[in-house]
Amino acid sequence: MKVAYLGPAGTFSEDALRTAAGDGIEGLPTATVYDAIRTVGEGDADLALVPFENSIEGSVRATLDALAFDGDAVTIVGEHDHPVRHSLIARSALQPDRIEAVLSHPQILAQCARFLREHIPGAEVRPSASSAEAIRTVSREAAPWAALGASSAAALYGCTVLEEGVEDESDNVTRFVWVAPAGSQAKGEGAWRTSLVFAELGEDHPGALVDALSEFAYRSVNLTRIESRPLRQGLGRYMFFIDLEGPMEDRAVAEAVDALRRKAESVRILGSYPVAPRIPNLVN
Repeated sequence: MKVAYLGPAGTFSEDALRTAAGDGIEGLPTATVYDAIRTVGEGDADLALVPFENSIEGSVRATLDALAFDGDAVTIVGEHDHPVRHSLIARSALQPDRIEAVLSHPQILAQCARFLREHIPGAEVRPSASSAEAIRTVSREAAPWAALGASSAAALYGCTVLEEGVEDESDNVTRFVWVAPAGSQAKGEGAWRTSLVFAELGEDHPGALVDALSEFAYRSVNLTRIESRPLRQGLGRYMFFIDLEGPMEDRAVAEAVDALRRKAESVRILGSYPVAPRIPNLVN
C-alpha cells in the first residue's frame, strides 16, 4: 500500500504515519498537503495521511481548503490522533542568544509562539514548507539558524537538538485524517464521525445559520466542530465545516443532512468514518 504524506522525510506527518501504520506501507513524501491529497485523487497513491486539526492552533487551513475546493476525487475514511513534541534544532551546538533565524512550518511556529517570544525574542521567524524542510535547510546553512521540528529528524539531517519540548502546551496533539479515492467506504466498530462542508444559505436572514444547524439539534445529532472559511467569492461569503457524531447510514444523521440540503445551495460530505483507527479498513 502506498500512502502519501507531507514530506520530506522527518516530518511529523511521517512520524504519525509510522505510528499508525507501522512499516507495512510505502510512504510517498510530497511537497505540500495539497499534493498529498491530489496524488490520491489521481490514483498515484492508495491513501494519504494529512494533518487536519491541532489542539493548540486549531484546523489546518491548507487541508480544509484542499478538501473543499479540490477534493471531489477523494473522501476521508479515518483519523489518527498523534501527540506532537517540538524540538529546537541547529546545525551544531549553539547558544539561544546567537540564533539569528528560526525556521519551520507556519503551524509549528504558531504552536511554539510563546517559547520563541520568551527565549529567542531577537530571532527572525521564517516559514518553511515543512518542519523537515526547515531542518534540512538549517543543516546546509553556515549562519546561526535554528529550526523547529521532530527530534528524530535532527539525527536524519546530521543536526543537534538544542532543547526538547518547546511547544506552548505539553499536551499538544494533532488530528490527522486518512484520505482515500472518492467512493471508498470505511468499515469498523465503535464511534463514527461524519465531516461535511456547506455554503450559501438560501434565505439570508438573521439566524439563518442557527436555523440550518438546528436541523441537527432537532434530531439529537451532536456537532463536535464547526468552522467557517472564506468562500473565495468576495467578502462576507463563507463556507462552514462541520464534524458530527455518527455515520451517514444513521437515520437521524441522514435526515439532518437532507434537511440541510434544503437550506444550503451547496452541501458536500467530506467523509464518514470510524473514529481513530490505526489504518483504515476499507470495503472492497
